[in-house]
Amino acid sequence: MQPSVLAKRAWFLLFIAIIAFYLWGLGSLPLVGPDEPRYAEVAREMLTRRDLITPTLGGMPWFEKPPLLYWMMMLSYRVLGVSEYAARLGPAICGLLTAILLYWLGRNVSLRPRVEAQSRDTNTENALGRWSALVWLTSAGAIAFSRGATTDIVLAMTTTAALAAFFVAENRARTQQNPACGLLASLSGVFRQGNQIILLFALYVFAGLSLLAKGLIGFVIIFGVIAVYHIIRRERPARAFSISLLWGIPLSLAVAAVWYGPMVARHGRAFIYQFIVQHHFARFATNKFHHPAPIYFYLPVLIGLALPWTIVLIAAFVSARRWHWRGEAAIDRLRVFALVWLVFPILFFSFSGSKLIAYILPVLPAAALLVGERIACFVKEERGEKVLRVTGILLIALGGAGGWYSHRLFPADLSLLLLAACPLLLVGAAAVILPQFRKTLFVLIAVAAIMTSAISLNRIASTATKAESVRALLAAANSRGYDTAPVVQLHNIERTAEFYAANRLTYGSDGEPVKFEGAGQVMEAARRSGVVLCFVPVEFAAQVTGDRRLQTEMIGDNGRVALVAVRLR
Repeated sequence: MQPSVLAKRAWFLLFIAIIAFYLWGLGSLPLVGPDEPRYAEVAREMLTRRDLITPTLGGMPWFEKPPLLYWMMMLSYRVLGVSEYAARLGPAICGLLTAILLYWLGRNVSLRPRVEAQSRDTNTENALGRWSALVWLTSAGAIAFSRGATTDIVLAMTTTAALAAFFVAENRARTQQNPACGLLASLSGVFRQGNQIILLFALYVFAGLSLLAKGLIGFVIIFGVIAVYHIIRRERPARAFSISLLWGIPLSLAVAAVWYGPMVARHGRAFIYQFIVQHHFARFATNKFHHPAPIYFYLPVLIGLALPWTIVLIAAFVSARRWHWRGEAAIDRLRVFALVWLVFPILFFSFSGSKLIAYILPVLPAAALLVGERIACFVKEERGEKVLRVTGILLIALGGAGGWYSHRLFPADLSLLLLAACPLLLVGAAAVILPQFRKTLFVLIAVAAIMTSAISLNRIASTATKAESVRALLAAANSRGYDTAPVVQLHNIERTAEFYAANRLTYGSDGEPVKFEGAGQVMEAARRSGVVLCFVPVEFAAQVTGDRRLQTEMIGDNGRVALVAVRLR
């Protein structure tokens, strides 16, 4: 068997293994954080009501996010039943689709100058796509957000699809030459024009879907990147793209209108004020939602999201001084396009009054393209030993520091932490000692990232997330016969209870779960219902268990909050 065939099969098996990892164990961990449980519950309520339009939480309209993620969850719930796995399946598929889009984009770009690109070598031409997809799939940001039930990975997928379709259409319009003359020229021109229309159609459809994924920010990223790219290149858009704006923008708005239209018709000004004014303009311009951060916040965030490829990404930035910024070759265009795609959203969100890590997830595919281009060039030109050595040092530091920090933070077995760190330590040491085996080492870095992630998720994450969810506490209460008891919350709001205690919480007129501020309110709730389950921070549990007017049963605690069954004496 020829080496090229073996290499193709090895790549195929590697990607199959990564796909299996992405779809494995999605339900092993409870829903955590403020977003996962609420999004999952909104989708469940919409499915129960058989309503594709109005999101509700606790039976009340909830206008925080558009519905694309909810629709994915509803489909999964319908097929697989309501579960953590079903809630996270759609985001995991979006992570995989992003990799496919990066592969497609990369294989449409030759690494060689235009004059050398006439004779195609399949292995060389596919290298950029393969490496970019591999880098994306094994980066910390993609792994983490593809396993979470949040809107950010859905936005990343839709913006990647739109920008990839634009770039391929633009690149073909700029680089393809017409045949000399005759019937062949006419047929070829018709085919290329049809191909351009299909690609531009995809651009606007996915731009519309980005509005359904997370709102107006999809349009800002997609068309902001396209505009700045042309400014940096100092060239006008291709004629086909300029003309397509006349029908493309209405197409995008029509796609988005399948939800925005009925929402405005049903809820009018309330929807416009909450969704557009508050969750778009107020979130960007003010700190109303309490997520302040310094203007440089996203620089360390990018470093973390790009791990373990951060050093190669820095090498890509350094190589920019040698780029042909206005070159006609496809690779010259892609470098500038990917850099703009990465920098523009980071600059935009750096001036936002509200900053969260997930906001810049849509730039990570651009980082994967830049890293993939560097790796492909290193392998082709037999360079990059210094970058590999520094990356090896980084891997060793990550393995050591990560194991030490996890041991201090979580009560995990030291042997498990060492097992999780081993792939990083071994591959890091190999990269430091034997950097000349560059192609093998870059693949092994990806394998080490997946292995460490798999071991951590299977052996360590359950311990780490115990204090972040009330799933186990409610399961214990249900096993004791409290499965129908109302749930109240004292001094705190447990967001995960909004999913795991659905239909048992009381919501206020502001759409938030009711938070009690004293044991007297708990007693009054127990008087009305006979028995209630009360979540209370561990340090305040004595306010309930020590009240002589109440008969209490301690269900347990997760280290942060306690769950107490409460009756009147």
